[in-house]
Amino acid sequence: MPLLNSLVSWINLKRMSQIDLMKRYPAEVQKEVLANLLIKAKDTEFGKKYGFAKIETPQQYSETVPLQDYESLKFYTERIVKGEQNLIWPTDIRWFAKSSGTTSDKSKFIPVSKEALEECHYRGGRDMVAFYIKQYPQSEILLGKTLALGGSHKISEFNSDLYYGDLSAVLMKNLPFWAEFLRVPSLSVALMDEWQNKIEKTAHDSIKHKITVLAGVPSWMMVLIKRIFEITGKTYLNEVWPQLELFIHGGVSFEPYREQYRSFFNNDSMHYLETYNASEGFFSIQDDLSEPEMLLMLDYGIYYEFIPLEELEREHPTSLTIGEVETNKQYAMVISTNAGLWRYLIGDTVKFTSLFPHKIKVTGRTRHYINAFGEELMVENAEYAVKKASEKTGATIREYTAAPVFMSKNQTGAHQWIFEFEKEPSSIDVFMKELDDALKSVNSDYEAKRYQNMNLNFPKYIVVKENTFYEWLHQKNKLGGQHKIPRLANHREYVEELIQIHNQL
Repeated sequence: MPLLNSLVSWINLKRMSQIDLMKRYPAEVQKEVLANLLIKAKDTEFGKKYGFAKIETPQQYSETVPLQDYESLKFYTERIVKGEQNLIWPTDIRWFAKSSGTTSDKSKFIPVSKEALEECHYRGGRDMVAFYIKQYPQSEILLGKTLALGGSHKISEFNSDLYYGDLSAVLMKNLPFWAEFLRVPSLSVALMDEWQNKIEKTAHDSIKHKITVLAGVPSWMMVLIKRIFEITGKTYLNEVWPQLELFIHGGVSFEPYREQYRSFFNNDSMHYLETYNASEGFFSIQDDLSEPEMLLMLDYGIYYEFIPLEELEREHPTSLTIGEVETNKQYAMVISTNAGLWRYLIGDTVKFTSLFPHKIKVTGRTRHYINAFGEELMVENAEYAVKKASEKTGATIREYTAAPVFMSKNQTGAHQWIFEFEKEPSSIDVFMKELDDALKSVNSDYEAKRYQNMNLNFPKYIVVKENTFYEWLHQKNKLGGQHKIPRLANHREYVEELIQIHNQL
């Protein structure tokens, strides 16, 4: 095994040198990425419309090309589906990643070019392995298989030339044939769109193999793990797969699930590596497993801009380059990609935890927050508070969400939290007190609004029955690896639906 890892390390040596340069010269790397994108797409319809051939600087680019969202992208994707090409990207777009997102119930179809596959998504996959083996040179992950739990939509046809599916399905379908020997389950099972049957077949298939890596969204991987325990009668995952050593996860914060995953093992051999990979691109990797932050990968054919969150609603918000950002500030992320997304607002908010290297934490969604009373509560605040309250009271949370209770003539406003516990706290009242105190400690606006209950009352709560959140996703046809529970909303739609389901169970 050391010989194999030495060979891999030798192959990765050049790549690690490139990454070191990226860390030292982020602004220069990003300028080169932008220049290459503009040259490549200058003769597309979009490139001609905005004069890509004449743009010479990042500032000129941000001043010339307006911000885009999915509604403006639809104008082009719908035409591509009808047979037009060279609209937003010069090479033919044959694949679309289907994503419901978390800001809309409508399906989104994100173009995926061959360059996005090879230079972004697959490169990200290779870099994950490179970072891990660099940190753990005695690793044996290459001697076993990866159990990858992907999305719930099979590959479908727009027409005989164009296809769509969850990003994970698109990636698996385009991998070389030999990759099938390195992963579980089989492609036919991985691409199933009936989620419950897919879990069953994956569980039965995977226990026959030597699994060294798990990959997927934490919440849905947990569903699979529990079914594997039921089938095998085992208590710990290392009893099922003694060589299992790595869980590659993303999609949602791992913090609410971390303690429960630890309980799946009776040893400390498991490692956890977080990635930030979306339908629109592969953005960052946890390159150091001892730190929670992720390294922003600046050489995957994606050009980044960052809008201070407080300016997002302005008509002409400030747009910062990678060389202009600061640490510990909330930014809405804007991307231009090698799949033809131009100054595209992805909908995520991030903050930089360090510069040189530029490392980030995903703090939430531009539409997933509570600000009904000026408290500006972000998902990052909620994740921290839930974690602290759980630690203080011995609770384990399966899922949660929160929304405002709006002011009326007779009552002050408040937040209402919906919790589904794996293990209930020793005292729910103490849990809520710890949660409230933790929110005050990390959010001064929340603390000010909570002062003497003048603008914001002590938070309310409902503990819902088991499988309430699962049934909510099921009713919305959102069972599957890439679908997520909205943690916060500035409206009560989700909360009311969950309460209704809870009352019916």
